[in-house]
Amino acid sequence: MSATNVDGIAGWAIDLMETLGAPGAGVAIALENLFPPLPSEVILPLAGFTASKGNMTLFDAILWTTLGSVIGALALYGIGALLGRERVVAIAAKLPLISVSDIEKTEAWFARHGKKTVFFGRMIPIFRSLISIPAGVERMPISIFTLLTTLGSLIWNTAFVMAGYLLGENWSLVEDYAGILSKAVLGIVVLAVVIFIVVRLMDRRKGKHHA
Repeated sequence: MSATNVDGIAGWAIDLMETLGAPGAGVAIALENLFPPLPSEVILPLAGFTASKGNMTLFDAILWTTLGSVIGALALYGIGALLGRERVVAIAAKLPLISVSDIEKTEAWFARHGKKTVFFGRMIPIFRSLISIPAGVERMPISIFTLLTTLGSLIWNTAFVMAGYLLGENWSLVEDYAGILSKAVLGIVVLAVVIFIVVRLMDRRKGKHHA
């Protein structure tokens, strides 16, 4: 298996794993957390495929990718903690269609469901990276955040690494099916944003009519 035979992100990930071994898979997944456009649905099955070829053990593939997930999540948590509530509110106040009350509602929702969100969010494409920022803003105890992130990431990573390991040369099938899931989730998110904007615009128009 050589990176020269595979293009794009897959080729980059293979090259990284061939150069660094299992830690390379961890680096790739850490970067995937920081830059969501890098798909773990490609990197994780490739780590499993690499393990099936004997370039690393299956245990090391799962261990290092999970470690990479936690490191990437902690980095985003730190960004949220550094920004803090006041800066987030100040930024939100300057954005169109966003109000301070939206932030307050989000805080209240996260206070009620934060633990579940961090755990299950690790298994939802795109969302698994973004959820670390509000966790940092809300200063979720870092020990709990790390534990939930580790457990959620371990489940997600093990499933995809094992799939790549068992499929071998056909590892790309995982990417195909996971891509459908990612598009579905993205579609739901876009729809939610559109609904939010429409409702907010309608509220503003009602406010003008009552004024």
